[in-house]
Amino acid sequence: MSLYEKLLSGEEALSLVGLGYVGMPIAVAFSRKIRVIGFDLNEAKIQEYRNGRDPTREVGDEAISRARVEFTSDPDRLKDARFHIVAVPTPVNQDKTPDLSPVESASRILGQHLMPGSIVVYESTVYPGVTEDVCIPILEKTSGLKCGVDFKVGYSPERINPGDPVHRLENIRKIVAGMDEESLEEIRRVYNMVIEAGTYPVSNIKTAEAIKVVENSQRDINIAFMNELAMVFDRMGIDTNEVIGGMNTKWNALGFRPGLVGGHCIGVDPYYFTYEAEKLGYHSQIILSGRKVNDGMAEFVADAAIKQMILAGMSPRHARVAILGLTFKEDCPDMRNSKVRDIERRLSEFGIEPMIYDPEGDPAEIRAIYGRPMTQPEEMQDMDCVIVAVAHRVFVEGGCHLVRKILGPLNREKVLVDVKGILDTREMRNMEGLRYWAL
Repeated sequence: MSLYEKLLSGEEALSLVGLGYVGMPIAVAFSRKIRVIGFDLNEAKIQEYRNGRDPTREVGDEAISRARVEFTSDPDRLKDARFHIVAVPTPVNQDKTPDLSPVESASRILGQHLMPGSIVVYESTVYPGVTEDVCIPILEKTSGLKCGVDFKVGYSPERINPGDPVHRLENIRKIVAGMDEESLEEIRRVYNMVIEAGTYPVSNIKTAEAIKVVENSQRDINIAFMNELAMVFDRMGIDTNEVIGGMNTKWNALGFRPGLVGGHCIGVDPYYFTYEAEKLGYHSQIILSGRKVNDGMAEFVADAAIKQMILAGMSPRHARVAILGLTFKEDCPDMRNSKVRDIERRLSEFGIEPMIYDPEGDPAEIRAIYGRPMTQPEEMQDMDCVIVAVAHRVFVEGGCHLVRKILGPLNREKVLVDVKGILDTREMRNMEGLRYWAL
């Protein structure tokens, strides 16, 4: 009987190592079909899941409550599974080199509890070669087992889009790869249990690893182009959003817009790709240039706000400034690698400590990151400058009314910085006493 069949019959279980924005939805999806052990070292997170609370809001509290997942922080429970999915984050270091410590640590823990006959599938984003050159040796060393003989390995890059209610795990086609034809077939059949859109098998693990970093690098480059246009149009006095609106009337326009590029994927993956390329003697001509542009956008936005405050006759260090939106993207609580933090840092260089607020972010996490609690909107009164940094639905729906309430009376010239261009440009520009700037 194959491992796939043993999973279906309940004879064997599947484990998820890492229960964040990626791992938890996978665990919940598989639990509708087979036995699942959800493992994470964070005991507080495990307790929240046990209590039926989904802090990521990827599947919701009700789905977590109903999920037949054994949530645990005890690594010994991994011995009871034979199909393992590793979904831990892979960030970058301060020098922009890959930080493989989470995936290395997960491999060590899993290796210490790996049983013969297992299949291990990595979903963490890595540069081509990491699964075979880094992870497999760790699994072999800590388990005492031989890869290809006692256990097999595959790779299936995560494609979950946090905060996106449309593109979900089930309806995004899944890239799958195995170390040989037998493992590929088993991995494909297991994922097809939950992936309604089906799987897309590729010939080897390195190809699957490359697909993930390249698809995000492509988006990064396209956004960098739009960001560069925004910086040029700012000097020309041209409304970027109006240009993009006109351009998008053509059938083959790509629909990208300027903005802050953060999060766990697009702002990180290009560095993984270029790191390995440079080890092989190739220095990126385009990818790193795009990264440089996107990494500098937070500073560009902060400097634009300061310039507008000076033009309004303010002393920036004495101005009352508010930032609305702190997460890395709209309608999502994920704070990882949010470039809004870089806006706040840049403002602090000029002696500005802005009030901060995000309706989606976790207050405790915000306090930990920014070193102070966030301010509620009703406490933000008579502000000199408001920076709308994230296009959360509540800000879009609140629109001009919300911003006007926070700015208070326009009895002196005030500044509104609309990073995502979500407000009515014509109304804002025609408002007497307001300097409106949009990216």
